[in-house]
Amino acid sequence: MKQIGDSNENMLALLEAVVSIKNELLYIREYFHPLLKGEIYLSGEQVCEMLHISKRTLQQYRDDGLIPFIKLERKILFRESDIVKVLEDNYQR
Repeated sequence: MKQIGDSNENMLALLEAVVSIKNELLYIREYFHPLLKGEIYLSGEQVCEMLHISKRTLQQYRDDGLIPFIKLERKILFRESDIVKVLEDNYQR
């Protein structure tokens, strides 16, 4: 009987480890973005959060040429470095 109890404890420990790894992978997927030639690319939603603006305002900035973007098929991406440059260029002291 002791072996069965140990087996259940081992299974529970293994299950907890798997859940922990799953949570870490979900965190990585949400907050870390792969680099492409040293550049970090952001989605429109991420740019809106970064600048504290609405999606409509971001669309207007794109239409007015204030923020550079890249269009890949139906996906629109923004270089993080471009966003930082726009902020630095428009910073008023």
